Amino acid sequence: MAESPVRPVFHGFEQIPLREYAERAYLDYSMYVVLDRALPFLGDGLKPVQRRIVYSMSELGLNAASKPKKSARTVGDVIGKYHPHGDSACYEALVLMAQPFSYRYPLIEGQGNFGSPDDPKSFAAMRYTESKLTPIAEVLLGELGQGTVDWTPNFDGTLEEPTWLPARLPHLLLNGTTGIAVGMATDVPPHNLNEVVSACVRLLDDPDASVRDLCEHVRGPDYPTTAEIITPVADLLAIYETGVGGLRARATYVKEGQNIVVTALPYQVSPSKVIEQIAAQMRAKKLPWLEDLRDESDHANPVRVVLAPRSNRVDVEQLMGHLFATTDLERTYRVNLNVIGLDGRPQVKNLKMLLSEWLTFRADTVTRRLTHRLEKVERRLHLLEGLLVAFLNLDEVIRIIRSEDEPKQALIARFRLSEEQADYILDTKLKQLARLEEMKIRGEQDELDSERDRLISILGSKAKLKKLIKEELLADAKKFGDARRSPLVAREAAQALNETELVASEPMTIVLSEKGWVRAAKGHDIDAATLSYREGDSLLAAVKGRSTQQVVFLDSTGRSYSTLAHSLPSARGNGEPLTGRFSPAAGASFQALASGENDTRFVLASSHGYGFVTRFENLVGRQKAGKAMLSLTPGSAVVAPVAVSDAAKDRLVAVTSAGHLLAFPVAELPELDKGKGNKLIEIPKAKRGTERVVAVAVVSPGGTLLVKSGSRTMSLSFKDLDEYVGARASRGGLLPRGWQKVDALAVE
Repeated sequence: MAESPVRPVFHGFEQIPLREYAERAYLDYSMYVVLDRALPFLGDGLKPVQRRIVYSMSELGLNAASKPKKSARTVGDVIGKYHPHGDSACYEALVLMAQPFSYRYPLIEGQGNFGSPDDPKSFAAMRYTESKLTPIAEVLLGELGQGTVDWTPNFDGTLEEPTWLPARLPHLLLNGTTGIAVGMATDVPPHNLNEVVSACVRLLDDPDASVRDLCEHVRGPDYPTTAEIITPVADLLAIYETGVGGLRARATYVKEGQNIVVTALPYQVSPSKVIEQIAAQMRAKKLPWLEDLRDESDHANPVRVVLAPRSNRVDVEQLMGHLFATTDLERTYRVNLNVIGLDGRPQVKNLKMLLSEWLTFRADTVTRRLTHRLEKVERRLHLLEGLLVAFLNLDEVIRIIRSEDEPKQALIARFRLSEEQADYILDTKLKQLARLEEMKIRGEQDELDSERDRLISILGSKAKLKKLIKEELLADAKKFGDARRSPLVAREAAQALNETELVASEPMTIVLSEKGWVRAAKGHDIDAATLSYREGDSLLAAVKGRSTQQVVFLDSTGRSYSTLAHSLPSARGNGEPLTGRFSPAAGASFQALASGENDTRFVLASSHGYGFVTRFENLVGRQKAGKAMLSLTPGSAVVAPVAVSDAAKDRLVAVTSAGHLLAFPVAELPELDKGKGNKLIEIPKAKRGTERVVAVAVVSPGGTLLVKSGSRTMSLSFKDLDEYVGARASRGGLLPRGWQKVDALAVE
């Protein structure tokens, strides 16, 4: 007995490797996001949700001439019939197409709160707002029922929806779009309708026109706002030649008396955000030129931001240049002309590719429209031919209808009619048939014959088809076109002012305490010793500087840190700890400070008697962790830096804790960026553990050195120092008895 074949058993699931499943699922998702959500179709310039909203509104009869209906009605139809996704996302897409500050040519007219430039997402709920299509939406829908598009079943197969809309204009460039897919994105800026149509006509007349030629017509994007596009022409041309790049838009302003009034902001920039950005700088004392800031925007003036300078001496262009660079008054926009082409694939296209491909789409649409109309004309002519036969033989037709069992077949046999003609005669009411006149029928035939000849002529001639497309483009441009809103003014990108340029130059005294707390007092006549200090704290050092200068702090490891003097807290309080601004090594403490201009020379020295000359800008450490500056030998400390006025004439004075004082020309010290330096004064090996350099000073000719010991001060003129002058690295001279315990050196 033959064995029965073994049949595979299906367990209700398929076993595949996880890697294969994940790869397939991710690719499916990616393709869906790219093709059905994020990227627009080149033909009508719409994403699926936008296309479904516009089509659904046309099906609801919400054209420009009708009364608006609740937006909830539209959203319900869209998500119930064509787009099974969230209602909030659908409504947001509808609102975007109705916002005149978001769309250059809005497709929807909204009644109610549809948001504002200040807060585009502040629109009311869809149960409160009403909407209908705008007149320009007819450009997308006008030819929909004329055989111009393919239809596809909706998500549940109960209805059909258009695969695309038969746009009469390149809507993709008119309103632009943005979208983020998987692995790709799109950023198409809006353009002026007249300019785009002009470029299309140029391309129809001259298919070999280059992108440069087309840019004679499409001069640049045209945003809904009147802010300036400041990108140079060459850069705009590069964007249109490659399909990618970036452009800059800048707010416009006018002077009204002493005030500066901002009248237009870049696309999608909120006035409240700009005001907050400027106010934040004012609070941080980074805009001393401004006294007041007001928002006077209203319905008559959608954007009116008033800036009040402190005086009429303020350089307005310099101030606005700084604000352009540091706020959204100037903004950069990315351009990425990545769209789904006629082949159904996403691709970054240049301007010529976009317009050429759209004209191919338009030619195909017009051809389908004309072919559809030709078929209808020929069918009507065919029916009229049968109707004329019936009219000329009306009595015989009536007899056949009354007496024959199958009048349709009898009519076909008697008058050689087609089934369609016979059905049409039988479906015509006798009353209408009797009223028909031969002249009317023949007149309609003549009109249709003439139309058929015209349609056949256009379909058979590429030149005539191009001419028709051109005429329709120009007619729509005349009907819907308008002047450019965004002026093209080539300007350099704004540069922010240096922080010191925004601060008034005022004398300041910077005070550092023993425990590392810092503060700054206005003026140079401050006695730092008389200031109040926190309990257990006292004065360590103080330097004179200006509010526009940097202040440098040196810690016990020889690292330097810097900050702007005007950013330090006021001396009215106890100040703030430097550890809040900087991050010194564990256990390190701040030991000295200095302030000056970048070119000022300072002498850096250690308590073991080594030092060098360096420029102040070398001391400036931009990082919180500072920068290595003075190399210290074990057990040594940082001595307070001193400024050099003239290295060729000045003398450096170093004094030790044992009372040895040495003076020698500053020029004998090397100028270094960082390091240990050379020996300043000799400290015998036997005394290196106990003797140290207490202080250094630089004395200019005509200056006086003050040697402070306790409460006493001894003055040594430049000439008096001659007896202490010696070779660098020598022992120097011993100060008189009673003055050998030196606390500090000063110069006056």
